[in-house]
Amino acid sequence: MSDDDRVAYLAGDDAAPLTAAERAEMDDLRGALADPAVWMEPDADLEERVVAAIADTGSHRRSWTFRYAILGGAAALLLAVGLTVGVTLHHESRPLQYAASLSGTDLAPGASGDVTLTKTAGGWKIDLHATGLPRRDKGTYYEAWLKNDAGVLVPVGTFNEPLDVVLWSGVPPTSHPTFTVTRQLANGDPASTGQVVLVGPTHRTD
Repeated sequence: MSDDDRVAYLAGDDAAPLTAAERAEMDDLRGALADPAVWMEPDADLEERVVAAIADTGSHRRSWTFRYAILGGAAALLLAVGLTVGVTLHHESRPLQYAASLSGTDLAPGASGDVTLTKTAGGWKIDLHATGLPRRDKGTYYEAWLKNDAGVLVPVGTFNEPLDVVLWSGVPPTSHPTFTVTRQLANGDPASTGQVVLVGPTHRTD
């Protein structure tokens, strides 16, 4: 039985050319590899204990050396897969985010800001910070919107001044990619006045 045959059998190739005795030996090793305890984080002194165990094997040194080689190879493979999965899971665990740099319009040429949109279970959390816009009170306010390519607006919240404002959207920036801020009046008309003071296209941050 060659090492390639052993590895193939351990990998699940039951057609590998092994004798009954060899299959029994490999089945024992398969069972060992299937034990979750094999993949537990080892103690700090494992290396010394393994070296001592190998030194005590006597005539069985070659057999145990091979077994440790198989275990080591399997562990290395699992580590590589684990690292890949870990990186993927870490990447997937990060919340989906979009952002935009906002520029002032002719109505507010000195204004600028930025916005971050983070996907959550409840919708898109929007963090807005801008400068160059005066506070609006007494029946006046600002309103933020997400707009799609057809110009359809979806309101995402109102505020008095754009300093560390938190807004929420029920539509994603993938379908409504443009973020705008307008000046509004509390006159009973919820539609946009069209008085845009900040605007910027959103983009994915990763």
